[in-house]
Amino acid sequence: MKQKNTNPILNKLAESYTRLVLAVGQHDQDYVDAYYGPPEWKELAEHEKLPLETIKRKASGVLAELRTVSATRMDEMSRYRHEYIVKQLQALLTRANMLAGTKLTFDEESRSLYDAVAPTNTEGHFQETLRELNDLLPGTGSVAGRYEKYKKDFVIPKEKLDKVFMAATVESRKRTKEHIALPPTESFTVEYVTGKSWSGYNWYKGGTTSLIQINTDLPIFIDRAVDLSSHEGYPGHHVYNSLLEQRLVIERKWVEFSVYALYSPQSLIAEGTANYGIDMAFPQNERVKFEQEVLFPAAGLDPSKAEQYYRVHAVFQKLSYAGNEAARRYLNGEITREDAARWLTEYALMERERAQQRTRFFDAYRSYVINYNVGKDLVRKYIESRPGAKTSDEKRWKEFEQILSSPRVPSGLRDQGPATPPYQNQ
Repeated sequence: MKQKNTNPILNKLAESYTRLVLAVGQHDQDYVDAYYGPPEWKELAEHEKLPLETIKRKASGVLAELRTVSATRMDEMSRYRHEYIVKQLQALLTRANMLAGTKLTFDEESRSLYDAVAPTNTEGHFQETLRELNDLLPGTGSVAGRYEKYKKDFVIPKEKLDKVFMAATVESRKRTKEHIALPPTESFTVEYVTGKSWSGYNWYKGGTTSLIQINTDLPIFIDRAVDLSSHEGYPGHHVYNSLLEQRLVIERKWVEFSVYALYSPQSLIAEGTANYGIDMAFPQNERVKFEQEVLFPAAGLDPSKAEQYYRVHAVFQKLSYAGNEAARRYLNGEITREDAARWLTEYALMERERAQQRTRFFDAYRSYVINYNVGKDLVRKYIESRPGAKTSDEKRWKEFEQILSSPRVPSGLRDQGPATPPYQNQ
């Protein structure tokens, strides 16, 4: 296949960026989430183990050189590429500074790493939603207690989890393929694991293949089958990474997409598209029908309860930003871990054990939590603002596919002029 849109200078700087990501990975075991580029680059990074100060100096030099490269005459995809590498390098510098001891507030960190800041919400904001749930939930007592009791009727039995998850995945893949041409070699495997701070994870392996892990430490509720199969698989992370590999790495030879730096703007796009992708694959009415006919019976649950369950679930989802507030306050040192867990049980309606698991996620991934809800809202607003997208499913899928298969950054999707510079450059 003929190589598209070659730019020797940009290609050289992209290679430097890729090698720097691998170098940071020697100081942070979570930083390189996926890599399937030249194996000798990884081997060299492991051998050299560049000091953080050297990495920062090299990254600053690549960034300075990038800023001398004019994107004016580039085609649209190459302009996206140029902006992407700049933003990714800025985030890399932030992460290197953090590893060297720099302390940032929650919002400074998320702006610098993910090119976005989550809105701030007060207790009053979430109390309005709790009042809505109060009217929907049976029984008396606190909303949190009644919600926890209500949810117990919708746990997927462990012995039926694989059957339910695979049924959801088969359907999400079928629905995705109706709109997106997937690489013919794409595939994934599933593992059920324990001892993790997350509920699901996609480990992209290259060659359009993924390992999807589902954490079974805590009960898994019926809504998570569609959520996880879509988010981790179709049209979420697995499709996103497969399309980037096929269309950018293989077809365009853009090597920077053979590495995925976890703490970077790419993650907000990845998590945002994965969460928005749930609604793309399963619009609410279609989802309830599918669950009634397929997933509830597969899990041994009463299908007649599905409609009410998803009415409650739709209101519950309005509390998603409560987790951001708990993380912001905890990581800024304003509240203790126990206070954060209490906040999550009161305003995010998590059972105590699940809330404690979430605080461990805060410890490990810090401001990464904003990528799920801020990312979803950003992707949704961008797509629905495109001409014709509000009234046409096909137009929405087309816009969605373009985000999945192109170098996009959050400030670019916001489409509000020049983005705010990351913290370390202010």
